[in-house]
Amino acid sequence: MNKFVIISGCSGGGKSTLLQELKRRGYTVIEEPGRRIVKEELESNGTALPWVDAPAFARRAITMALSDRAAALSSDNWVFFDRGLIDAAAALQQSTGEAILEELGQSHRYHHRVFLTPPWPEIYATDKERCHSFDLAISEYSRLLEVYPSLGYELSLLPKVGVKERADFVLNELAE
Repeated sequence: MNKFVIISGCSGGGKSTLLQELKRRGYTVIEEPGRRIVKEELESNGTALPWVDAPAFARRAITMALSDRAAALSSDNWVFFDRGLIDAAAALQQSTGEAILEELGQSHRYHHRVFLTPPWPEIYATDKERCHSFDLAISEYSRLLEVYPSLGYELSLLPKVGVKERADFVLNELAE
């Protein structure tokens, strides 16, 4: 059974908070490549930012996600990925038309169940690393609703509940 689990969905939908709770419970959590890249690029005045050079940003995210997967291979327990390879490949395909999603999506599989955070306007907020609008976040979410099933994944939409209940929901779904 594949122990690599993707938590994806709408930006600002509570993914990072959920992943912090799963980490607190002892699970391995891989931080979102996109946030790490944005932070690095802002600190170095780089241009591989989604709002400056989306293709360069997506290519870096793919490289980082592949490295994250390789580093997590030795884990015997669930490993939770905050977005990752599929999201990055979908972003690259969206911005350039490069047909990379199918190849990467099939050659680097994750657990068959992918958890998506739905749009949650009551908690959505921008920050230094997330400066896009809620409408853009919804557009990205809509794309992911199509991408994951097209690659053979089953989607579980996370309920809009407290973080502990969300973590319980994820772990219960994986136990089935």
